[in-house]
Amino acid sequence: MTSPIAPALARLGARLGELTATFGRRVDGGALGILDRAGQLPLDAPGLASPNQACRLFRAGDGWMALNLAREEDRELIGAWLEREVAGDPWAAVAAGAADYSRAALVERAALLGLPAAAVGEVVRDGPEAPRLALGRGAARRSGSALKVIDLSALWAGPLCGAILAAMGAQVVKVESVRRPDPTRASTPEFYRRLNGGKTELALDLATAEGQARLRGEIDGCDVLITSARPRAFEGLGLDPQAVFARNPGLVWTATTGYGWTGEASRRVAFGDDAAAAGGLVGWTADGEPRFLGDALADPVTGLAAAVGTLDALQAGGGLVDVSLAGSAAGAAAVCGIARAA
Repeated sequence: MTSPIAPALARLGARLGELTATFGRRVDGGALGILDRAGQLPLDAPGLASPNQACRLFRAGDGWMALNLAREEDRELIGAWLEREVAGDPWAAVAAGAADYSRAALVERAALLGLPAAAVGEVVRDGPEAPRLALGRGAARRSGSALKVIDLSALWAGPLCGAILAAMGAQVVKVESVRRPDPTRASTPEFYRRLNGGKTELALDLATAEGQARLRGEIDGCDVLITSARPRAFEGLGLDPQAVFARNPGLVWTATTGYGWTGEASRRVAFGDDAAAAGGLVGWTADGEPRFLGDALADPVTGLAAAVGTLDALQAGGGLVDVSLAGSAAGAAAVCGIARAA
């Protein structure tokens, strides 16, 4: 079955092939088995619920939204989000209470609580390219054989970017917190192996001064840093971007986030399915209802965009590659000609 985002993946894949061949081995992301999770976990047909059933589309007072409850702790926040008592099924509470609020109000409250919620189609892009913020400035790189990459990301999009660089020939070190390991290690172990099997692993206690110092030392000596946390998460690790680039001006910091590195949207949480909805990467019924088109579609397109942005930035002498799940989904929707509404 052809992926609904096949044109976007093909466009990014072609550019990726050119860049990886310049730096090392030419990489075909599809051949690595990391662009979809078929066979890795139970997946139903997409509909109002995502194939993994964690994310659902529902009506707010003025339109459609998506909410992802993949994390158990998020279910406990529904009462605070909707300002009502919730007993039993949180989805029943969402269906009953969301219509009392506008989409903007629900998005704002979700951002404050750290809930992954989005208004369907709220982000618009012309294409899947990743912008680069020129915070660093070093010498351009033309070879990937000696590249050292620190992959501090988790889940899918960021690790996919790291997997591409590892397949190209870079030395990639996957850094995990001993207190918060990558969830895919336990939830989808074979998929975790595909994403991370070509990397060296380094476990650090990032709650300690020693662990943080070791991490900063690794970053000071690397060419590429891949992250997937929101900007505020790095403050406590002593990883202020300006200071990091001052110590390592040629660094490429590839930041995969839900809604971007800067502005108010940088505090929002997102996962692949709700971000796909935010970018308009959904289908529409004749009755004007949205439907998911596939499994966490924002993740693979973001991972490829991040890899392309990383290699472009290496050629330009470093900087911060700002690539978001929602923005990449919106770009994929544009490339694939997916209608914004019925």
